[in-house]
Amino acid sequence: MENTLEKIMKMFFNQPAKNIIILDTRDDDDDFREAIRIDLENGERYVLKLAANDFTFPDRIRMWGRTADEYRNLGYYTPRIISDRWGDFPRVEYKERNCVAYLEEFAPYKNAGEHRDGANVNLVPEEDYLHDAWRMTAKVAQKHFDFTEYLSAWCLFDLFDSTCEVDEVMENAFSWKEYAERLPEEFKEQVNRIWKLWEENKNFLEPVYRNLPKSVFQADLCSSNLLLDDQNKLVGVFDFNLAGKEVVLNYLFRETYGNDFEDEIELLREMLQVVGEYYEYSELEKDMVLMLYRYLKPLWYIKLENLKKLKDDWKAVREYLNKTEEYLTIDIDFKSYMTKDKIC
Repeated sequence: MENTLEKIMKMFFNQPAKNIIILDTRDDDDDFREAIRIDLENGERYVLKLAANDFTFPDRIRMWGRTADEYRNLGYYTPRIISDRWGDFPRVEYKERNCVAYLEEFAPYKNAGEHRDGANVNLVPEEDYLHDAWRMTAKVAQKHFDFTEYLSAWCLFDLFDSTCEVDEVMENAFSWKEYAERLPEEFKEQVNRIWKLWEENKNFLEPVYRNLPKSVFQADLCSSNLLLDDQNKLVGVFDFNLAGKEVVLNYLFRETYGNDFEDEIELLREMLQVVGEYYEYSELEKDMVLMLYRYLKPLWYIKLENLKKLKDDWKAVREYLNKTEEYLTIDIDFKSYMTKDKIC
């Protein structure tokens, strides 16, 4: 009897596989995903993707394919998303899951996380490709794509899928609050003050947020998804399963982060300036950029992890809370980094 994987493969191929390798498996209660490399006898390579979660279904996969096409139209390599032999993205039983199946071309490039020299693995310095990734994003932003209502995983004040109770930024802020409220009584007043400031920033931002310019983005620019050539130059991107419509500034800020407050601000300024070579910021974006920062960054999970590392060094905890409060209130100059003319 044919096994399940062989049956699935026959939906996509009319020839046998020469080699099959499981590349990656994620198996959470609400999110199962598996990627399987398939080498055909004729030398072609593909990645079969199987997913059982709330955000993977045929219509959304078609949107991912359209998004990848638009990146390709801008000159970046993206693997094509391929349906089965009948033009569908079928539902199949796999590992006791009801999965959606689809195919991607196997990318001929290595990712930015590493490049290989024989058996050695050498890290590619981030600065070798970071600016090019920002420029790629800027070109997508300037197109203001509007071909879908599906939101990216970075969405604010909305939910990415039905398994989410709040957006990710708010979820992180609640985690910060839960931890901070367990600090000794001497910190209670300041913790309450910080939380009130964060809520005030949220309440100021939310009514105007959805009016900010948008586009449709790949939405996961981690190093393992950015593709480099042999000279470590950015040539493309893959993995579009978090893609969707997104507010441009939110996407730029969510894909740019640092470990501490000062370094992160300098990185954000650098990003805004580089993006401005190709993207024309609106006046509303310039007016709202500071409030967006105050909502996104001071209580983000990296800041919570930094706070946790201080443990019971109460002097250091007080200093870190002082810094958190400061960056929820100070007037940070982002606007002057958004005034460069874009390149035509």
